[in-house]
Amino acid sequence: MSTYTHGHAEAVLRSHRWRTAANSAAHLLPHLHGDQRLLDVGSGPGTITADLARLVREVVALEVTEEAAGLTRAELERQRITNATVVVGDVHALDVAGVLGGGFDVVHAHQVLQHVVDPVGALREMMRAARPGGLVAVRDSDYGHFSWYPASPGLDRWLELYDAAARANGGEPDAGRMLLAWAHAAGADDVVAGSSTWCYADRDGRAWWGGLWADRITSTALARQLVDQGLASDHELAELALAWREWAAHPDGWFSVLHGEVLIRV
Repeated sequence: MSTYTHGHAEAVLRSHRWRTAANSAAHLLPHLHGDQRLLDVGSGPGTITADLARLVREVVALEVTEEAAGLTRAELERQRITNATVVVGDVHALDVAGVLGGGFDVVHAHQVLQHVVDPVGALREMMRAARPGGLVAVRDSDYGHFSWYPASPGLDRWLELYDAAARANGGEPDAGRMLLAWAHAAGADDVVAGSSTWCYADRDGRAWWGGLWADRITSTALARQLVDQGLASDHELAELALAWREWAAHPDGWFSVLHGEVLIRV
């Protein structure tokens, strides 16, 4: 397993709890109906999971640690979702015949493959978990194609450091552009690929996005890793946080987050 670059600090969860099926799984939604059984790989804080559970018959949510699984369970309980179960397991070796039982009509993963050691193997397992005729839906960001305005040396440096940390952890921060190739390498031949974005370009969106990254670069597992590995100092990270806040305060500030997407018919 790789090391999860983001960790589960409050600033990370603030970001991830913003995610919904509408803003993070729109490519999948037209294919869902109430008779399906769905596996949600890497369910995290569970907001997308809860949305998906309202659209299908049953959801099994998979997380790699008890800590992360607990976050999913807490959100499902908070939203009173009763048709979802949370299990702990490894996407590289899904126990389809055991605890996950019977196969799935839909297998979904959002922002997962960028963090795993073997994304092709993980996709192969997700395809194996799907029933014949089932659907595998994956979406991952592509950090190398993030765009922003105005130009900011601080944000340039932030991206450079994030890329170094993610790769040191065994991940691939530019996963979005690679999903189609990974799907083909996993043996998929019925694949639809596309892309979509999140864009933060109004005052509230800038304040939220810039503020959470200012916190994430100074108070999360990513910040600790950068300092511990000698990639940056606490002083530099504080300066990068200031760069994020300056970008957020700029009336012309604009930030686009690119995601790659694939739908694989098994």
